[in-house]
Amino acid sequence: MRDFNDPADQPVVARSVSRADRDLMALAIGVAAIIMFIGTGANVMPDVVQALQGVGLPPDRLLSNALLLNIALIIFGLRRYRDLQEEVRERRMAEERARELAEHDPLTGCLNRRAIASATDALIAGSAERGEHVGFLMIDVDNFKRINDANGHSVGDNVLQACAARIADLLPARGLLARLGGDEFACVVPFAAGMPEPVEDFARRITLHVARPVPIGHLELEVTVSVGIARSDAHAEANAQALLHMADIAMYQAKKTGKNNHCWFDPAMEKDLRERHELETALRAAIPAGEFVPYYQQQIDIETGRITGFEMLARWNSPHYGHIGPEQFIAIAEEIGVIDDLSEGLIRQALRDAREWDPSITLAINVSPVQLRDPWFAQKLIKLLVEANFPASRLEVEITETCLHDNIQQVRTLIASLKNQGMTVSLDDFGSGYSSLAQLQSLPFDRLKIDRSFVSPMSGCTDSATIVRVISSLGEGLGLPITAEGVESAEIARQLRDLGNMHAQGYLYGRPESGSETLARLADMGLTAKTRPTERHQRPPLSDVA
Repeated sequence: MRDFNDPADQPVVARSVSRADRDLMALAIGVAAIIMFIGTGANVMPDVVQALQGVGLPPDRLLSNALLLNIALIIFGLRRYRDLQEEVRERRMAEERARELAEHDPLTGCLNRRAIASATDALIAGSAERGEHVGFLMIDVDNFKRINDANGHSVGDNVLQACAARIADLLPARGLLARLGGDEFACVVPFAAGMPEPVEDFARRITLHVARPVPIGHLELEVTVSVGIARSDAHAEANAQALLHMADIAMYQAKKTGKNNHCWFDPAMEKDLRERHELETALRAAIPAGEFVPYYQQQIDIETGRITGFEMLARWNSPHYGHIGPEQFIAIAEEIGVIDDLSEGLIRQALRDAREWDPSITLAINVSPVQLRDPWFAQKLIKLLVEANFPASRLEVEITETCLHDNIQQVRTLIASLKNQGMTVSLDDFGSGYSSLAQLQSLPFDRLKIDRSFVSPMSGCTDSATIVRVISSLGEGLGLPITAEGVESAEIARQLRDLGNMHAQGYLYGRPESGSETLARLADMGLTAKTRPTERHQRPPLSDVA
């Protein structure tokens, strides 16, 4: 970190001011001119006075010229001195401006990343002399990229300014506030030894004070922050860089636990972060290596027991981590920005697999909320269908209910695009995301999928059974077919059958299988594309498990 008090490291402007302030040449000229004026004037002036009175001889011409030259030199020196003073003033103003720009963030007026390090080290040293410690708080604005993308960078800048002002309002005496870059801020505050409670209270007040709507024009943007805290007495050699690193890890943990909260650094977090980084690295390498493969779970007509389709589920066959389910890598892929590539590879392979199935069997794919924000997603999906020569009518796109709250207009446009191409669109995990009836009415879904959290406990929970019955009635009233997820027992299947005709999927009908296993199952049932039409469906449907 640069020390701006080191003369050898001062800006060029500062050194120029120092030289201008000590211009020996101008000083020498002025002093010499004054001495010569005194000496010459003592000889010449009496003669000049007598000549003007008409008495005596005129003054010596050479000495008179020397006197005039001395007067000119004195005038030059005075003007040079005045110009130097003006130059010094302007250069000092430029120096202050340069120092301000070097140490402060121009957008928010906070200290910047360069300045906070030396200021933190100085505060640590000063606090140690008082018997105090310091807390380092890393503050990150939640979902800031989404705010920027949806509203533009000027609105994003206004949000950052509002957040900085709100944090500054709470900053205690001797506290430091810096913007580290992007949507990250840092606060450094002293606290009495053995009494870190004021630091935690400060972090809590930050999350509460910042989490208020930010009015910008006709908009009111909801803003929250996640805060990570590190303390200097918890590290043997605490300095600014070490505290920043620990607070950054704690902040990441605060985001993992739901955002809009604070979290203290714990050494175990560093191990978790290292493992997370290793997993991210492996995930990035796994996509081009083809380690992600589609698995398929049966969807059954609950009345006849026949297979109506399969839902594609992602699996990671990692040589290092083994067989990994989607709950362990999908969220990470979304966070690090590789979900598009991962999903595209899976869909491409799934379309090739499904092409070998009986034409009556559909393929269902899940869409990530991140993909829904891509205005070209529908076109990308159509391109994959054309490449695989797969009919759009056999593809069902599942959109989770929580996606409806992100950008309802964009979701509506996407659904219209998909349906115009002949695809069907289902609302997945219905009941878990609090979608309104108005949204169901306005969005042209083709099917509702009841979330497994309601279906699985049906046999032992009257509340769950009631919710499933209500959703089934709602679907019937809206003219939307129903698929129940999480069917794991014959009793649940019986209860669902009593509610009317619907589709079901779950472990009762078999675990998800690979593409080759799925094709073998369908071949055994006479449900492949190569089966002659007269041979199809000759085998009995799946046994009546209820």
